[in-house]
Amino acid sequence: MCPRHAGAWNVLTAAVCMALLGCLQAREPQGHVSVILLGATGDLARKYLWQGLFQLYLEEAGKGHSFRFHGTALTSTEQGQEVIAKVLESLSCPRDTAPGRCAELGAQFRQLSEYRRLKTPEDYLALSKDIEARVQHEGLREAGRIFYFSVPPFAYAEIARSINSSCRPGPGAWLRVVLEKPFGRDHRSAQQLATELGSFFQEEEMYRVDHYLGKQVVAQILPFRDQNRKALDGLWNRHHVERVEIIMKETVDAAGRTSFYEEYGVIGDVLQNHLTEILMLVAMELPLNLSSSEAVLGHKLQAFRALRGLQRGSAVVGQYQAYRGQVRRELQKPDSFHSLTPTFAGVLVHIDNLRWEGVPFILMSGKALDERVGYVRILFKDQAYCAQSEKRWVPAQSHCLPQQIIFYIGHGELGGPAVLVSRNLFRPSLPSVSWKEVEGQPGLRLFGRPLSDYYAYSPVREQDAYSILISRIFHRRKDSFITMENLLASWVFWTPLLDSLAHEVPRLYPGGAENGHLLDFEFSGSHLSFSQPPLEQLVLGPDSTPMPSDFQVLRARYRDSPLISAWPEELIARLAGDIEAAAVQAVRRFGKFHLALSGGSSPVALFQQLATGHYGFPWAHTHLWLVDERCVPLWDPESNFQGLQAHLLQHVRVPYYNVHPMPVHRHQRLCAEEDQGAQAYAEEISTLVTNSSFDLVLLGMGTDGHTASLFPQSPVGLDGKQLVVLTTSPSSPHRRMSLSLPVINRAHKVAVLVMGRMKREIAMLVSRVGREPRKWPISGVLPDSGQLVWYMDYDAFLG
Repeated sequence: MCPRHAGAWNVLTAAVCMALLGCLQAREPQGHVSVILLGATGDLARKYLWQGLFQLYLEEAGKGHSFRFHGTALTSTEQGQEVIAKVLESLSCPRDTAPGRCAELGAQFRQLSEYRRLKTPEDYLALSKDIEARVQHEGLREAGRIFYFSVPPFAYAEIARSINSSCRPGPGAWLRVVLEKPFGRDHRSAQQLATELGSFFQEEEMYRVDHYLGKQVVAQILPFRDQNRKALDGLWNRHHVERVEIIMKETVDAAGRTSFYEEYGVIGDVLQNHLTEILMLVAMELPLNLSSSEAVLGHKLQAFRALRGLQRGSAVVGQYQAYRGQVRRELQKPDSFHSLTPTFAGVLVHIDNLRWEGVPFILMSGKALDERVGYVRILFKDQAYCAQSEKRWVPAQSHCLPQQIIFYIGHGELGGPAVLVSRNLFRPSLPSVSWKEVEGQPGLRLFGRPLSDYYAYSPVREQDAYSILISRIFHRRKDSFITMENLLASWVFWTPLLDSLAHEVPRLYPGGAENGHLLDFEFSGSHLSFSQPPLEQLVLGPDSTPMPSDFQVLRARYRDSPLISAWPEELIARLAGDIEAAAVQAVRRFGKFHLALSGGSSPVALFQQLATGHYGFPWAHTHLWLVDERCVPLWDPESNFQGLQAHLLQHVRVPYYNVHPMPVHRHQRLCAEEDQGAQAYAEEISTLVTNSSFDLVLLGMGTDGHTASLFPQSPVGLDGKQLVVLTTSPSSPHRRMSLSLPVINRAHKVAVLVMGRMKREIAMLVSRVGREPRKWPISGVLPDSGQLVWYMDYDAFLG
């Protein structure tokens, strides 16, 4: 070869060698990835996670990584293998996958998937050694391990400890730990969980899943805002947005999940996570660079800091009627158990910054509603007036038509995900590779307008949220997951509302289409309330033959004061809940709660309810007083104190010095005037109770109109300055000690409990008379500045 061509030949040879080397490097395996699915036989794993892992394999097979999928659980090996085998046989490929390729990759995935029991630290160590042995035997390099926690949160810490001590990959390989919600019940528990996990894993190793962030439409909110900046810049603010609705409605109820719902309720299940994350995507300032996870998180946290704190009046809550029975059956609760867990909530949120000041954001979710649908609706202000009538408007162009943008998450009338923009706003820009225009559907109307009024787009290929998120975990896309800062900011916002609702009795609703307008709500300023006033009539249940449980609590007026009426079980539960709420409020404000209780048979069921169903009652800070007492020794079965002791005191922890029995037995004598027992009790009240004003006094009503031990034609106790008096009863034992009417009327709240058919006649009579305490002492009960509430069962109220 001549020298002139030798140089060219060398250059060509070098280029060929470099190309060949590049090909060899491209084909060199990038490393082995082990995916460990904890809780692999559970409901979530069977429904979504195995399919998501298969989708990951379909996308990544042949791209350089090798995989092994380890399904693990506490189930025995034989049972687990049987469950997993059935799941693997049910996996499917996307429609655009060639049948041959689907069959081939499906067979490979099944070959690469196994089940093993994972329970003890030794099991985790054995798994780690097996992974290392396989990698070494096949001459591979370990790239990393993904642990997906599809298990209850109470198991997180123990599993995390075992992974950290026995199953971390070696140097040079990464670890990714995937955690499913719920992440705590409130700010304190979320902080505790974060601290526990933080002692085993670094923050960048943890991927907290909110599967709503994987839903195609939710994932499109920020890109949509980014791609349509020019059109939206002038519109996305308080000057043009009338309100924002973030809604998730479900037709199913909580059957099978009541243990979870009793702990978290609808707010912990949906609003604190799914809907709050969507709220942030809509309300946050748009970063210049959407691909920067740090920038997105920073803008989210700014939006969290601008949220106005929630108050009790910021929310309305409901509970479908069958829920209580489901809880009793599934959790084996007694018939007397009453749950206050909301299964429906509407919340009004305001954001105090220049962009959103004054714009209401409505978050709503519930079980047993009339439809299954999820959407975000941005409704713009209508600032136009059209002189011509509507029939002359140019279809889909008139400025008088509603102007709105809807991120339609799924289900409902459309049936699937979509982005809708009113045609009289602007034509939106969406990536044509992944989004297509929705074909017209004659007759279909959405939010009051035909589909033809919108530019409507749907995904070219629908994908499951978990499949999307699992792919992003693999590719280390952390912007679709919840960081610790994000999580704690959310709980800081929601915890005060949850605390304020803890003792709120939710509005009962029948469920489904029967709800009618019962759950409609409206807002004024920062206050949200149900549109329909509390029920003032009996509402029958679905059966043609009404049963006691078919009636809702009735709220009306009686003697110009609030009346609550229900069947005895419901009534006692409501009264107990109201007493606990008053106790919590008093202790929070003043550090103590003074409760005066009547004797007799009516309060017995109340005492039992308080003793067995109200574990959050602040007994340690409660003072218990007697409204009246029979002049018998305190250990006598007829003693009111003995009834209180038997049915309440022996079951709760009230400090003995906070229990104040009436001193009817002094110096071996019963209610002797010279022993001054009434004066002694009055002095004790004056000393311990501020202004001698009890926080709550519970009374009854006798068939003759007496209350406490103040009887018709009584010469004492109806007026004057005495706080405690000795009286005479027409029935044995005749001598009694009683609080006087003036001290009863000083109370912050008086509750009158009236139960039984035998009280019907006096209840009707008292409803008509004026204030005549000498004839009917109960008619003299009217707190000077407090509140009087009547609690009357249906037998007493209706006969």
